[in-house]
Amino acid sequence: MLDESLLDSPEGLAEADRRALLRGAAEAGARVRTAARHAAEAGVHGLKPDGRPRAVLIAGPGAAATQAADLIGTLAGAGSPVTRLAPTGVAPAAGALRWELPGWAGSVDLLLIATPDGTEPGLALLSEQAYRRGCTVVAVAPARTPLADAVGGSHGMFIPMATAPYDQDEPVAAASSGVLWALLTPLLALLDRTGLVTAPPEALEMVADRLDGIAERCGPAIVTYSNPAKTLAAELADALPVVWTEGVSAGPAGRRFTAALAELSGKPAVVAELPEALAAHEALLAGRLAAGADPDDFFRDRVEEAPALHARVVLLRDRPLGGLTAAPAARELALSHDTPISELEPEAGGELETLAELIAVTDFAAVYLALASKA
Repeated sequence: MLDESLLDSPEGLAEADRRALLRGAAEAGARVRTAARHAAEAGVHGLKPDGRPRAVLIAGPGAAATQAADLIGTLAGAGSPVTRLAPTGVAPAAGALRWELPGWAGSVDLLLIATPDGTEPGLALLSEQAYRRGCTVVAVAPARTPLADAVGGSHGMFIPMATAPYDQDEPVAAASSGVLWALLTPLLALLDRTGLVTAPPEALEMVADRLDGIAERCGPAIVTYSNPAKTLAAELADALPVVWTEGVSAGPAGRRFTAALAELSGKPAVVAELPEALAAHEALLAGRLAAGADPDDFFRDRVEEAPALHARVVLLRDRPLGGLTAAPAARELALSHDTPISELEPEAGGELETLAELIAVTDFAAVYLALASKA
């Protein structure tokens, strides 16, 4: 259940936010600026690569590396294949994880290492393996960590991760906004130099500005009825989120949203891209999760019994209203099964800006849902 009174209590939210999740979301723009500066200081803008790499390999632990690979792969398109190297091991602990290069990796490939930890022996070994194969290695991790020394010893480029003092106070959530942007921004700056993505310094500054604007609109002091993130959190309180995305940039934003809901608030969600989502989830909306599927719910004890779980569609779009769209069909399908629908569409802007807005609003929503939820 959701304590809706807590949503409009900035003091209560601050007290419940023991992992500084709201602060991380609010400071996303600042993280982008700091990370961009670290990339410039590391010499990224002076690089003169011979051309695009044959393939981009991304390694790192947890949700942040997974989502960075997803975002970079989306932005790169068909320019070069982007592959995340998934770790193996008996536990998710830093010392237990291991990574391996694919057999075909060589001197024309680029290995990107992204981690908010930097103590993983497996990543240091991967860096050494890549050096022996002739791969170019670039790593983003906290400064003065074993990985920084390993990458330097392998003649790779190391970019210090943009961190904040409070990151050391509590374990950092992998789904934290600050972690994502601190790792992703230097990689975007680097890949801009290779021509794989378009992310010049001015574009990254515009992303930071957009993130600052969302922080103002979605901050804890803004009441629910005029706060899109709090509104979405309240709408999803007793629902199973069925996230449908439309447009290239909306895809990774939707996948990040479902991952953040699971990690931060323990809420399951499903995600798919339009128009295929309509066929993939039609049976789900027609089943027991439809709002009208529980006729006995009218007689439920409102005090003692929890409400039945029903689906709610969340439509994330990054296409203009006048373009080719499956949104009308999505609305028709949802409403035909008595399923409510929430919609988010960013303001006009470049691809990076619209992507940043979708991520920022849903990040805030996931945080509010986690902080205001109670057993």
